[in-house]
Amino acid sequence: MSNYKTDYERWLSCELLSEEEKQELLSIKDNETEIEERFYRELEFGTGGLRGILGMGKNRMNIYNVRRASQGVAKYMKDAGTADKGVLIGYDTRNFSHTFAMETAKVLAANGVKAYLFSQVHAVPQVSFGIRYLGTGAGVMITASHNPKEYNGFKGYGPDGGQFPPEAADIVLDAINSYDVFCDVKVMDFEEAKAKGLIEMVGSDFDEAYIETIKKEQVNPDVIPQVADEMKLVYTPLHGSGARPVKEILKRVGFKNVFVVAEQDNEDGNFPTVKSPNPENAEGFTIAIELAKKNDVDLIIGTDPDCDRGGIVVRDGDGVYRTLTGNQTGALLVEYILAAKKERGQLPQNGVVVKTIVTTELATKIADAYGIATVSLLTGFKYIGEKMTEYGKTGEYSYLIGFEESYGYLVGDYARDKDGVVATMLIAEMAAYYRTKGMNLYEALQNIYKKYGYFHESLSNFTMPGKDGMEKMSKMLSDLRESPISKVAGLDVAKVIDYTKDGTGLPKSNVLKYELSDGKTYFFIRPSGTEPKVKLYVGTSAESMEDAVALNEAVTNDVKAYLGV
Repeated sequence: MSNYKTDYERWLSCELLSEEEKQELLSIKDNETEIEERFYRELEFGTGGLRGILGMGKNRMNIYNVRRASQGVAKYMKDAGTADKGVLIGYDTRNFSHTFAMETAKVLAANGVKAYLFSQVHAVPQVSFGIRYLGTGAGVMITASHNPKEYNGFKGYGPDGGQFPPEAADIVLDAINSYDVFCDVKVMDFEEAKAKGLIEMVGSDFDEAYIETIKKEQVNPDVIPQVADEMKLVYTPLHGSGARPVKEILKRVGFKNVFVVAEQDNEDGNFPTVKSPNPENAEGFTIAIELAKKNDVDLIIGTDPDCDRGGIVVRDGDGVYRTLTGNQTGALLVEYILAAKKERGQLPQNGVVVKTIVTTELATKIADAYGIATVSLLTGFKYIGEKMTEYGKTGEYSYLIGFEESYGYLVGDYARDKDGVVATMLIAEMAAYYRTKGMNLYEALQNIYKKYGYFHESLSNFTMPGKDGMEKMSKMLSDLRESPISKVAGLDVAKVIDYTKDGTGLPKSNVLKYELSDGKTYFFIRPSGTEPKVKLYVGTSAESMEDAVALNEAVTNDVKAYLGV
């Protein structure tokens, strides 16, 4: 009998499983493929923690894998000598998020590590902020970000509020691997743990501190009262944890006409109104656009379930609602923040914009114009968080804004992860500022292109699920290294950067970058760290948007043909 069958039988016979859990496993007893998929490997614990499809099995998100991960965090805390500082636990609106958060607290308590647990759903940035605010030794967030409803996850955070760096993740992973998922995990009764002071509920005082901290990150607070009576905007939390903090901060800074999408203003982990609760997908804004049309609104903002990311839709001069990309929104914010700080005499000489390598080079061009440095890091906001902490210690740079093309932004030093709450506040404030100048955000974006050139970025995803998918992804990258692409869209490949090798100045990562002979066009190929996908990022720039888009499409089509996808 192969290992995955042995493990299936072991789980099926385990006395800890409830009758419902056993029935789930029994329902697949004649499905060899499903059994293999659920048991061929352990659910991987990476630098972002665990993430996977909900269900019973080694390769699924369930209370047993969450408990074992929590046992690993407890060992990490004890080995680091920070068990007495405790762990802050947050959770979003996803199915089983509250259950997994409770189980995490019970395991930590059983190991003598105090757990600070939110009494209701909270956003990722509130956990990152809360670790620093409460002074805990670590944090856990139960979320799968923008993934479909079938997913959930367990993200680990260090004492600086940033996601576990690779070294910490390795320590937790080693601990997890040394524990049997059933026999080696301690669990304490929840009420007993509370009575003993090992679980403490975090109350509303914390929420007030967070909102007031966000409010201090305003750049031009005086512009909002000038337009508050007539300016209108639409907000949708997409059934997620952004509802309370976003509505509160918009009210607190003075916006009077905020239309919230009622159908999506509920905490429902089935995300019933969207295919996927992802602000990258225009489909998620369908109801919001209808609401905007009815109320003559120029700006729509949406946040994902854990509210670490935000997307926007703006109305152009012809009345068409256009979904902006994360790159476009990021460029708008960089221009707005740098211009405002320069105007006020608050732009530090050693200021820095921090982005990821796959994020638009338009941000670099804008920063250059203001004499501000740009630092590009590997994909994943954890790397931006690490740099923030480093700059705080060395003083080398003064952090101004960090962002990713995947709709994540952070302004301010209060957290170490992207924040859809501060992003929403600043996007709305930015819209108010441009309104005082007789413009909306679409027109402001066109001005940026006229000033700096027309940049166009695209992202193509090639989904490869299951065990076979992992093998296909690995083979695709190894084939590219053995047989490099040499010509794309009539342009020679001038340089290939392989991030698995030394010399990039960044940690090694399974990423390939191709720079083309025009000196402006590039593309990246990388497997996703959180989903069974290979991603193709293409960046172009030209004298007109039409030319930039046409070149981008040509590059994308040629690369896809080469990859056979």
